[in-house]
Amino acid sequence: MKLSIVIPALNEEEAIGSTVERCLAARDTIIAGSPVDVVEVIVVNDGSTDRTAEIAASYQDVALISFEQNRGYGAAIKEGFAQSSGQLVAFLDADGTCDPTFFAALCRAIIGENASVAIGSRMGPASKMPPVRRLGNRVYALILSALSNREVSDTASGMRVIRRDALERLYPLPDGLHFTPAMSARVLMDDHLTIIERPMSYEERIGNSKLHVTRDGVRFLHTILEMTLMWRPAKFFASTALVCLAVMTLLATHPIEMWLRMGRFDEDMIYRLLFCSLLGTVGGTLLSAATLSDHVHRLLDDRLGTRTFASALLDRAYTFRGFGIVTLIAAPMLIWLIGSGIWTRVTAGIVTLHWSRVVLAGLIAFTLCQMLITVLIANVLRFHTARRAVPGSLHNWVQASQGNPLEESWGSSAVIAQRATASADSINIAVPTEPLRSVETETTVSKG
Repeated sequence: MKLSIVIPALNEEEAIGSTVERCLAARDTIIAGSPVDVVEVIVVNDGSTDRTAEIAASYQDVALISFEQNRGYGAAIKEGFAQSSGQLVAFLDADGTCDPTFFAALCRAIIGENASVAIGSRMGPASKMPPVRRLGNRVYALILSALSNREVSDTASGMRVIRRDALERLYPLPDGLHFTPAMSARVLMDDHLTIIERPMSYEERIGNSKLHVTRDGVRFLHTILEMTLMWRPAKFFASTALVCLAVMTLLATHPIEMWLRMGRFDEDMIYRLLFCSLLGTVGGTLLSAATLSDHVHRLLDDRLGTRTFASALLDRAYTFRGFGIVTLIAAPMLIWLIGSGIWTRVTAGIVTLHWSRVVLAGLIAFTLCQMLITVLIANVLRFHTARRAVPGSLHNWVQASQGNPLEESWGSSAVIAQRATASADSINIAVPTEPLRSVETETTVSKG
């Protein structure tokens, strides 16, 4: 098994020489302490304007890839991966903070535990990370762990080992310094990828840091939230919806208590009730977004696992049967709220309803319309998702849309399965027999 170590370097003339020498010296230790039997070292010069490339090129056993212009930390690592040949690919920063011999422990861990990515965590007792950066990493790790329901201690470690066959599922990843938190988020958001951590020593860097605490800290946070939205959109929308609905309920408690006790509202409560109406509308919209984004995600990626209980419950709610139940509950409320006003308007030409009844009725009516539209779109997505599973697509679709009146018109699931199977031979669908292959660009790699 071959390990390819990629060292991205931008103006690291003070540290690149010692980093390369330590990597070359660590090869025997890595081979002796892990399943790896071959180690290659690749330096990617990311448009440096100092002697970084010159120093790296002086080492005979090191492959050098040079960018004419700076393309970014992540771009350098990805180019190194593309030009490497190891079954395991790895990278470490060129600033001298990480010990290359620790790759032996990471290689043992990734092979022994059949993981996709192994990370050297800088949050252990042997780490000399500055306090401000340590605090920021703990905050990011806490946020990412909460959003993914999987634990991680260091989201931005610059020393990792990755299985080459996991890269296809990991990509795309950004070109900048936020490459590492994006990779961490990507792995944690995908149930088909696994990540393990091992605490490692971490030294003070040699030379000036390229990391800007405030600017890159905001970028890291944005990356974590963006990856969550891209790969777990339903959870993002549903969590935000629950916050909106919880705040709405909290703010509406006092007005509801006053209504039940006195049969009226104080006029100055109009602002609170209007805000509650806004929160309710936003909450309902976000629940619709959670349902639809989950269906779109499953339509585009058929490798997704089974739904969680909450996701399955939400999906079942947004069916015709669920809409019918909600309508049966809402109809008496609408009649109670504005029925008398509609009657007096028709019979006497006047409306004597309190404004709060109209506001609440409008919110309920809007929610029903929104739910109906969501159900219609969700059914379209269910249908096309099931079509991808041929034969038996009709059967799968009906199962996915429980409560849909189409089940009654088509018949039982067993009958539909028989019809789908009987008609499968008459369906002519061209399916590629081999997986698509990526087109590789030719890049010149120089050796010292």
